[in-house]
Amino acid sequence: MNRSPRRTLPSTHSPSPIASCANVLDFEAIARSRMERAFYDYYAGGAEDEVTLAANRGAFAEVFLRPRVLVDVSRIETSTTFLGISVSMPVVIAPTAFHRLAHPDGELATAKAAGGARTLMVASTGSTYTLEEIARAASGPLWFQLYVYKDRSLARNLIQRAERAGYKALCLTVDTPRLGSRERDVRNQLVLPPGIEMRNLVEAGFDMSETSLLAHRQLDCSLTWDAVAWLRSETKLPILLKGILAAEDAALAVQHGADGVIVSNHGGRQLDGAEATLRALPRVVDAVAGRAEVLMDGGVRRGTDVLKALALGARAVLVGRPCLWGLAAAGEEGVARVLEMFRQELMLAMALCGCPEIGAVDRSLIASD
Repeated sequence: MNRSPRRTLPSTHSPSPIASCANVLDFEAIARSRMERAFYDYYAGGAEDEVTLAANRGAFAEVFLRPRVLVDVSRIETSTTFLGISVSMPVVIAPTAFHRLAHPDGELATAKAAGGARTLMVASTGSTYTLEEIARAASGPLWFQLYVYKDRSLARNLIQRAERAGYKALCLTVDTPRLGSRERDVRNQLVLPPGIEMRNLVEAGFDMSETSLLAHRQLDCSLTWDAVAWLRSETKLPILLKGILAAEDAALAVQHGADGVIVSNHGGRQLDGAEATLRALPRVVDAVAGRAEVLMDGGVRRGTDVLKALALGARAVLVGRPCLWGLAAAGEEGVARVLEMFRQELMLAMALCGCPEIGAVDRSLIASD
C-alpha cells in the first residue's frame, strides 16, 4: 500500500526577532526598523559632524592584540570587582536617558536584565521611571548618574533618594556644562511623546512646564572642582566623575577625593572633535596611578573591545547604545541577550589571547609599533 508523504504543518510559534542576531550591531538594525526615526536618531546620534562619535568606534580598529599561546584556557573567568562591587564581567550598563522611547518597560527592563546578567546598571537622572522604581525592579547593584542643576536642592533631593533606595555610588557627569549641539534632533524637531519625561525631576519638584529635553538648560554651567567637595559633603557614597579625557583632570579628580573616574566623551554627544576615549584611556590610567578606579565608555561593541580597554588599564567598560538597541528589539530579553553576547565574546577573546582570568590582562597584550 502506497503511503503519501507526511506533511509538516507550519509552526504557529513566531521566532524571536533576535534569534538570528550574531552580534550587537544586528540589534541596531532591528531597533532602527522598529523605532520612530526621531527617537532612533536621539539614541544613535552625536554632536555636530559626529566626528567624535565615529572616532570612538574607529579607535578600537587602530589597536591590535598580541596573543600568547600554549596557555591553559580550559576555564575562563570573567568576574571582577571595582569599588567593592562584584560583577560577572567587566561590562556594565552606562547611564542613558529616556529608555521608554525604546520599550514601554524602559529602565525597569534594563535593570532586570542587568541583574540577570549579574552586572551593574548606572541609572540616569534622565530616566523615564523614578530611581525608586528602578531599584525595586533591580536584582543587581545600581549606581546613580547625577547632573547638578542651578538649584542645588534638586541634586540634594536626588542624592538622598538614591541613598535611601540602596544605590551603591554616584556618578557625577562633568562634561555637560551646556548641552552639545545634536543636529539630528534639530532636524527631526524632536519632541518627547506624552507621558515620557524625566520622572526623577518630576518627583524632585522640578518645573516640567518646559519639555524634559529643554530642562537641560537648567544645568549649572558654573560648576568647578569645588562641586566635588560639595558632593562629598552631601553623601558618604563613593563618587565617580564621568566625562574625563585629560590626564590633568584625572589627577585633579583624585586630588579632590574622587573614588573613580570614567573616561568618557558622552558617546560623542558633547564636544565634537574631542579625543576618542580609548586613545585617552592610557594617559588617564597613568595619571591616576592606582589611586582611584578607572572605567571607560564609548564605542564598545565587541568582546575584543572590552579586552583592549582592560589591557590599557580600565577596570571595566560601560556600554550604552547596544543595550538600548536590545531594549528596542526585545525588551528585557533583548538587553539580556546583548549582555550575554558581550560575555561570550569576551570569553572567546580571553581564551584566544591566553588570558584565563581578568587578572592576567595587562598592557603586554597590546601590540606596540
